Amino acid sequence: MIYVLIPVFNEEQNIENLFNELKVLKLGEETFFVFVDDGSSDKSAELLGSYFAAFPHIVLKNGENKGPGYTFNHGFNWILDNSKSDGDRIVTMEADTTSDLSILPHMLTVSGLGYDLILASVYAQGGALDKTSFLRKFLSSIANAAIRFLLGIQVNTYTSFYRVYHISLLRRIKSKYGELITEFGFICKLEILMKAINSGSKIVEIPMLLQSNKRKGKSKMKIFKTSMEYVKFGLFRRVK
Repeated sequence: MIYVLIPVFNEEQNIENLFNELKVLKLGEETFFVFVDDGSSDKSAELLGSYFAAFPHIVLKNGENKGPGYTFNHGFNWILDNSKSDGDRIVTMEADTTSDLSILPHMLTVSGLGYDLILASVYAQGGALDKTSFLRKFLSSIANAAIRFLLGIQVNTYTSFYRVYHISLLRRIKSKYGELITEFGFICKLEILMKAINSGSKIVEIPMLLQSNKRKGKSKMKIFKTSMEYVKFGLFRRVK
């Protein structure tokens, strides 16, 4: 089984395009969509239920906006409770259609070669940020370089939602740490990455083109604030 886990917060402008992209996915395995609505004040949850009515799916609700870390934790734990096989995999991605689905079959193929975690990376050789401001690129590059220096890890991207996890890896992390994610903000992606590294996982990056122009509305991530959170995490927070 492949679970596609997508956090959603006020994305009603993007739901139709998200559905149109996901409905044609041919992943070669049974697919189940898990949406976690993070207290949206628009019609995101209703639209998801309507568009995906004919597809295996669930829309989980947080009740109030608690951030992507809480939302991912909610979705991951639901999947862990409902998965029937350690061979299952989880794809995490953005709801705003900026995740490049054309590389997903390749990500899944590579994950079948013994890798526990696949990262879609704009910083890997061949990846790129399209239609993105110079300031956003600059701050993102500085934050990534600082994290690599402070934590001594050898991957190039930490912020991307777009990943493929083997569910057996998540079970190892939860067994070791008790909780998969404790950070509620965007820093959650670095937290679980560090826990994966410290749990002996095999990780590989796949180059991706991030197409920000496909997004309707603004990104929910505040780039300067998030960059500073990553630097603070590297300075003061250690995952062992």
